[in-house]
Amino acid sequence: MILIDNTCVSDDLGDQFFVCNLQKCQGACCVEGDSGAPLEDTELPIMKRIYRHVEPYLSEAGKAVIAREGVYTKDWEGDIVTPVIDGKECAYAFYDEKNILKCGIEAAYNDGKIDFKKPISCHLYPIRVTKYEQYHALNYDRWDICSPACELGESLGVPLYKFLKEPLIRAYGEAWYAELVKEVEERNPTPDAIS
Repeated sequence: MILIDNTCVSDDLGDQFFVCNLQKCQGACCVEGDSGAPLEDTELPIMKRIYRHVEPYLSEAGKAVIAREGVYTKDWEGDIVTPVIDGKECAYAFYDEKNILKCGIEAAYNDGKIDFKKPISCHLYPIRVTKYEQYHALNYDRWDICSPACELGESLGVPLYKFLKEPLIRAYGEAWYAELVKEVEERNPTPDAIS
C-alpha cells in the first residue's frame, strides 16, 4: 500500500498495466454491474445543470428512463447512481456507428457543449474509491471484461497510474499525483535506475 495524505493506494496502480481497448470490450463497463455509475454529492447539481445539453446524445430508451427516474437515482443499497436501462446499460450511454457503447456526457464535453467530462467514478475506472471517515482507499477493480485493456496496457508498457493520470489529478490534485509517481517509481525502479 502507498499512503499519501488521506489516501491509501493499492500497489496495483503501479504494478498493473492497463489501456482501455474499446474495439475489443465495446464499452462493457457501461453495461455490466449491479447498478449505475456512483455519483458524488457535488456532482448531483451538475447532472441537473448539464442534462439539457447531454440529452440530444442519448438513446430514446435512455431519455425515457431519465424522464421516469430523474437524472440520478438511488440503487438497492441506497447509493446515488446514474439510472440504467432495464437493469443493464447506463441511461447516459449510447451506441455509436461501430456498435461501441459511448458516454453521452463525455460526447457533449468533447463537443464543447459542457465543462464536465463525466462522473469521477467513471473517469477513474478501473479504480474504485472506498471512502472511510478518515481516508479514501483506492483499489484496482479486476474484472474479466477488462482483460483486453490489461493485454493492451502490457503490450504498450503503460501502468495503471499513468493511464489514469488525468482523472487521478482531477480527483486528488497535481501535488498528490506527483507524490504517487515518486512512490511508485521508488518501489518499481526501471532497469536503467538500478545500479
